[in-house]
Amino acid sequence: MERKEFQLGDVVQMKKQHPCGANEMEIIRMGMDIRIKCVKCKHSILLPRIKFEKSLKKVLRSAEEGHVPSEEN
Repeated sequence: MERKEFQLGDVVQMKKQHPCGANEMEIIRMGMDIRIKCVKCKHSILLPRIKFEKSLKKVLRSAEEGHVPSEEN
């Protein structure tokens, strides 16, 4: 099975939706644990990386899409 690619700032969809009814979660911390924040109600959840990877359905928006490279002089 292919490992899913995700990074800090990505908006992801989990297999189960949040109790507030939202499907979108933003990754706000990465390490051994992953902290995600509900886009709708702003509640944050800390999950072990293994549990997060099993619960991840897909990446909806990558953090790089909105990134504009700064010009350096």
